[in-house]
Amino acid sequence: MKRQNKIVPALLLALMMCLAAVLLTGCGSSSSGGSDSSKAPEIKGLTYSSTMKLDYAKCFDVYYYKDGYALIDVHKDTQYLVVPKGKKAPSGLSKKIVVIKKPVDHIYLAATSSMALFSSMNAVDNIKMTELKASGWSVKAAREAMEQGRMVYAGKYSQPDYELLLNKKCDLAIESTMIYHTPEVKEMIEDLKIPVFVDRSSYESDPLGRTEWIKLYSVLVDKEKTADKFFDQQAAIIEKLKGYKNTEKTVAFFYISSDGKVVVRSSKDYVPTMIETAGARYVFKDLTDKDSKSSIPMTMEKFYDQAADADYIIYNGSIDSTVNSINDLKGKDPIFKKFKAVKSGNCWVTGSSMYQRTDIVGEMVTDFHKVFTEKQPKHLKFIKKME
Repeated sequence: MKRQNKIVPALLLALMMCLAAVLLTGCGSSSSGGSDSSKAPEIKGLTYSSTMKLDYAKCFDVYYYKDGYALIDVHKDTQYLVVPKGKKAPSGLSKKIVVIKKPVDHIYLAATSSMALFSSMNAVDNIKMTELKASGWSVKAAREAMEQGRMVYAGKYSQPDYELLLNKKCDLAIESTMIYHTPEVKEMIEDLKIPVFVDRSSYESDPLGRTEWIKLYSVLVDKEKTADKFFDQQAAIIEKLKGYKNTEKTVAFFYISSDGKVVVRSSKDYVPTMIETAGARYVFKDLTDKDSKSSIPMTMEKFYDQAADADYIIYNGSIDSTVNSINDLKGKDPIFKKFKAVKSGNCWVTGSSMYQRTDIVGEMVTDFHKVFTEKQPKHLKFIKKME
């Protein structure tokens, strides 16, 4: 009997760890859109109408039901029922489905990469609270809204100002998957009767998949046509690059963490896809993490073995802004002087806005393309050559 008592808690702990691992891994498959009712969840009291058409995103689906209802299915995570103004959620709805009631116009946004998408469909005013202060935003509309008092700082995702959320009548908290590292915070927000939506756009393998999340958010703020038009414009920019032959030049994209580790991207991440689309090859061909994380730390020795001969170095300045020159890079570790890209001067650094600007992926890929194909690339917006 005592042995059983020890086994049960151990099994419960293992189950919880497995659940967390599932929530923090990839997306799973998405439907191709259209009106395939066989894939639409059956909800008692609602009649299925159609499915949102998606071209690149794999991490979510949106199903429409008659009378203005919509179900957002974020794969490997949660389903959200969007209830139109003046309507009620159907009785007997599964407790696993989170209800979001319209209008959604008092949002607390802690998933900072989503702000640019709201801005692109003129919906920044639906966000009243954020986890960044004005100086932290590269999105102009967000910065101006904070400076004018239309949006306020409500604390980091891990320590929000709960009283402020209540006073500002928060009707939705949009979080990144970082919230799963502080589950007590998510639970506290939910205890305040505020629904929590977890953004998984960073798990999209295609950069346009991240941008296509604008369609999901448009359902919340009734901006579907605006979102569709914007997304089509971004997709058209990348389509123009698809006819170019790949240069076969290799690229190392990374940053150095505070503990000295080199942090690179999984080969299945959207950044390697951007590099490939722009006309080069990511130096790590088959690099993945056992938990499917997009960022992978490694020792400098391992990084040197695989990236020393890369034709280009692109330093991730959106995470670490301390590297602006080749000397700064060498200051991180003297071994960099042995890298091919350092010797040839092919070292570049991204701007701090790269992570936040999910709205202009097309322009980012164009910058990369210029770097890989032009001797002296000009008019770059998001990347610059190290001094």
